[in-house]
Amino acid sequence: MAYPLRPKSRDFHATHMVTGLARLVYDEGLTAYNFGPSHPLAPIRVKLTVALAMEFGIVRPTVGPNDLGGVELVAAPSAPDDLVTRVHDQAYVDAVKRASVNPDLTDLEHGLGTPDNPTFAGMHDASAHVVGASVEAARSVWEGEVLHAVNVAGGLHHAMPASASGFCVYNDPAVAIRWLLDAGCPRVAYLDLDVHHGDGVQEIFYDEPRVLTISLHESPRTLFPWVSGFPTETGGPHADGCAVNVALPMGTGDGGWLRAFHAVVPPLLREFQPTVLVSQHGCDSHRVDPLAHLTLSVDGQRAAALAVHDLAHQVCEGRWVATGGGGYALVEVVPRTWSHLLAVAGGQPLAPETPIPLSWQQAVETDCRRPAPRTMTDGEPADYLDWSSGYDPADPLDRAIRATRFASFPSHGLDPGL
Repeated sequence: MAYPLRPKSRDFHATHMVTGLARLVYDEGLTAYNFGPSHPLAPIRVKLTVALAMEFGIVRPTVGPNDLGGVELVAAPSAPDDLVTRVHDQAYVDAVKRASVNPDLTDLEHGLGTPDNPTFAGMHDASAHVVGASVEAARSVWEGEVLHAVNVAGGLHHAMPASASGFCVYNDPAVAIRWLLDAGCPRVAYLDLDVHHGDGVQEIFYDEPRVLTISLHESPRTLFPWVSGFPTETGGPHADGCAVNVALPMGTGDGGWLRAFHAVVPPLLREFQPTVLVSQHGCDSHRVDPLAHLTLSVDGQRAAALAVHDLAHQVCEGRWVATGGGGYALVEVVPRTWSHLLAVAGGQPLAPETPIPLSWQQAVETDCRRPAPRTMTDGEPADYLDWSSGYDPADPLDRAIRATRFASFPSHGLDPGL
């Protein structure tokens, strides 16, 4: 397909000077995005992540120009309505505001007041704050202040233009991508690693040739959102091939997941040549996550973050915006996986066997009343067989990979059989 015009890299650097390495956009106000004590999406997972990353020294209040690595902490602004409505209908935003002041409201037309998306006081402000954090991350990368920026509280990828869905009120990755396009970014690649299909982002950009969406997820035959995420969904009439879906079979672990990732993602990104890479790092693909059926380890998720980082440097000169996403093993998985993500973004990856600081362990066991993990590894090698090793038609994983390659690669001029 014909991609939008690609600017020469020297033209970009003529007006964008990199003055730092990485940034975490976060303040404790982001934890106001809270559906209540019985809801799986508990904000404690974000607080524990930031606390662990700070204990390690990955995240620091300031990172100087001579520092060799690290992640600078900056406060998250709130998104005004005219930013939220670049993606969401005004009528829907008005409905969220009504629910914010009347938390007993049920508005099924807009997906509000359901078990997945119960209403709560201040819901609009909390959701707009998450959007503001992701847009600030995108802005800081696009304007050259940092190469990498992260919003671990973001990644609310299920929200639709006119409704909440799957724990997501406003779609912060989509608003950040729309902001980048409106700011003049020629092409954005969105890479969704959550166990659930990134359906909201795909829907919003389904007919937008400047945005390539790639989602690796458990097959919708066995997991929410049930109706989307199949390899046959490849984009609208003006953007054929710009939606890519890898629907993984139940039980897929590190080796299979990484095999699928490397068989699909690098060739497409190298051909599409995005100007900015936006990624969503939901860690609900972990084997102990209570809401899904893949079997990755923290080590596999760390390997995924390293692969995304390397691709950002290979295809778009390092310009990388990362968000959190799903993840419901609140103590055991999320803080470790996202601390690995932050360490990778800061240029100082943690060795898997790194011990977890005793002070963090004690705080978790006191506050959460459950055992804390002791190291940053699950003890897995995170190895995989490359696709070049050969296709096994009897393997459900290989059949899933092949279905995606044959559905999506030809639109990009790639040979799906290689």
